[in-house]
Amino acid sequence: MKKKDILKERLLNQHILGTLFEKPDDMVRWMGAVQAQNFLGSLWAIGIRVKNAQEPDIEHAIADKTLVRTWLLRGTLHFVAVEDIKWILDLVAPRIIASNANLLKTNFKLDNNEFKRIKKVIVSTLEGGQSLTRDKIYSELEKASISTSSLRGLHILHCLALEGLICFGAREGKQQTFLLLDEWLPNTKSMGHDKALGELARRYFTSHGPATIQDFRWWSGLRDADARTALDTIKSQLLSEDIDNQTYWFQSFKETEDNKYPVSQLLPNFDEYFIGYKDRNNLVNGIYTKEFNINDFIFNSNIILNGEIVGAWKRIFKEGKVIITLNYYKSLNKEENWAVKKAAKDYGKFLDMPVHLLENKNI
Repeated sequence: MKKKDILKERLLNQHILGTLFEKPDDMVRWMGAVQAQNFLGSLWAIGIRVKNAQEPDIEHAIADKTLVRTWLLRGTLHFVAVEDIKWILDLVAPRIIASNANLLKTNFKLDNNEFKRIKKVIVSTLEGGQSLTRDKIYSELEKASISTSSLRGLHILHCLALEGLICFGAREGKQQTFLLLDEWLPNTKSMGHDKALGELARRYFTSHGPATIQDFRWWSGLRDADARTALDTIKSQLLSEDIDNQTYWFQSFKETEDNKYPVSQLLPNFDEYFIGYKDRNNLVNGIYTKEFNINDFIFNSNIILNGEIVGAWKRIFKEGKVIITLNYYKSLNKEENWAVKKAAKDYGKFLDMPVHLLENKNI
C-alpha cells in the first residue's frame, strides 16, 4: 500500500468518493460521530456524503430526532446518531469532566455546590419540553444570581452537556437552542464499557481507515490504554498493513482503478477527512508545511484534489447567490480546474443557490 492508496481508501471509506448514504443519520452512524464545531460547515460535511442532500435535509434530521449535536469526543462539538449519544457520552465524558474540574473551580468558581444550584435552575427552566437559546438560558441563570460572564456561561453549558443533562435542539431562527436530553431523547441507551470501546473502535476504523492507533486515540480522546483495549477487541475484524514503521488498520481494501479524470471536493473546516487523524502529513504532501503550520489546515475550508489538499475556499452570500473564492497553493491543469468547479457547483446544489466563482491562483 502506498500513500496514494491510503488517501483513496480513506475517501472511499468516508464516502466522499464512491457510494453515498441515503440518509444523514446513516452517514453519521457509520462514522461514529462527525465534528460539528462550525454548525453550517458541519451540515455540508454530512451533506457531501449523503445522496442528493440539501441543507434543510440535515436540519430536518435534527428536528426529527435522528441526529443530535452536542459536546462529545475530545470535549468538542459533534453530530451523533441519536441512539448513540448515551453510550458514547458514558465512554468519553468522565475523563474530560475530571480533567476540566480544577480549571473550572480555580478560574470560574464552578465547583460541585455551584453546579447543584445551576442544575436546579436549568432543569426548572427547560423541563416540560422547553427549548431555549443560549442567551435566554444565560438570562435565567443571571436572574438566579449565577454569573455567565467571561466565558463562565459557555463552560457551564459545556459541562452540563458532557454530563448528559442538556443537548442542542433544532434552531430558533439562526440561533441554536438547548433542551433537557432525557426529555428530548428519552429512549437512548447506555452500553457496557468494554462493549462500547470495541464499538467506537469499529466505527472509526471502518469509516476512517486506513488509520493508526495514534489516529484513533486522537479522534476519540480516549486514554492510551483504553484505545489499545478498544483496538484489541476488534482486531480480528480488521486488516492491517505496516508502512514506514506504522501499522494501518482498515476493514477492507477496495481494488479500484485510478480515476480517469481528477476528483475534487470542497470540504468545510474541521472536516473528518482532515481532523479525524493525528498524522495529517499525507494530505498536505509535505510541500506546504514550509509556509503553513500543518494544523492551520484544520481551520481552513480545504480544496481536495485526488485526496490531497491543493487550496482553500471561502464563501459569501450576495444577491441570492453564493460567491465562492478559490485560492490555490499550486497551478492546476484544465481537467483539474474542471473538477474543482464541479465541486463548487455541487455545493451550490446543496444550498439550492446559483454559484459565482472567483479564483486566486498560487497564494
